[in-house]
Amino acid sequence: MNRLDFLNRQCTDEKQCRFILAACRAALTAGFILKDLYDKPHTITMKGEINLVTEADIAAETAIVASLQEDAPDIPIMAEESAEESPQEPKGPIWVVDPLDGTTNFAHGFPIFAVSIALMENGRTTIGVIYCPLQDELFCCWQDGGAWLNGKAIRVTETDFLVQALVATGFPYDIHARLDDVLSQMRAILPKVRDIRRAGAAAVDLAYVACGRLDGFWEMDLKPWDTAAGWLLVEEAGGQVTDFTGKDYSPFYPEVLASNKTLHPLLVDQLA
Repeated sequence: MNRLDFLNRQCTDEKQCRFILAACRAALTAGFILKDLYDKPHTITMKGEINLVTEADIAAETAIVASLQEDAPDIPIMAEESAEESPQEPKGPIWVVDPLDGTTNFAHGFPIFAVSIALMENGRTTIGVIYCPLQDELFCCWQDGGAWLNGKAIRVTETDFLVQALVATGFPYDIHARLDDVLSQMRAILPKVRDIRRAGAAAVDLAYVACGRLDGFWEMDLKPWDTAAGWLLVEEAGGQVTDFTGKDYSPFYPEVLASNKTLHPLLVDQLA
């Protein structure tokens, strides 16, 4: 059975179904490339002091762009390796793509990374797909259609006390300039929660909040391709996504806080 057959059963809107299938096909194609290249020697270039690009980023992005252009040729694509450093929020529909979220992990052989593909329309994500190739986990969602992992519905946790919460965070590439902010956040949250994880891939962290493996996640200095798909995934799984102050979220604003709706105001208080 085709692993995407469940989408034809669950997604009743013809247009949504077409686009979610396009995003899933592109993510699976890129994931096959990443899995194939994972244990081979890598060609690494630097976008910043600790910001890497590998041959796998480029190969995966090329495959995603080709796949999306075939399935949805009228929609422009904003992909990490070919986009501007600080992209502006578009007005019309656009694919927002991270071909390899967790490049540093990939380059070091640390097996946590993902493909992230979102369709945004007028500032809102309407389709979201995150694929973790090594685990063969395909997370997907569409507006008002719920959140899914390998064809099964997923939900955020019901944890209601910080002391019971397992949360995650990430560190910015300009950590030297933001070290005081990062340490301040850690001092505020670490004593209040059960523990903190730092996996190194924001898309994966958001997917893990959506499926209940994590109770919450926060990070600063992110790009739209890091969070555009995970934003909708968490919300469709019953969670909440805002900035650190609890205001409405946009992937074009460089900080994100995601959790279930009970913990969310408690985490906002700590980050404040």
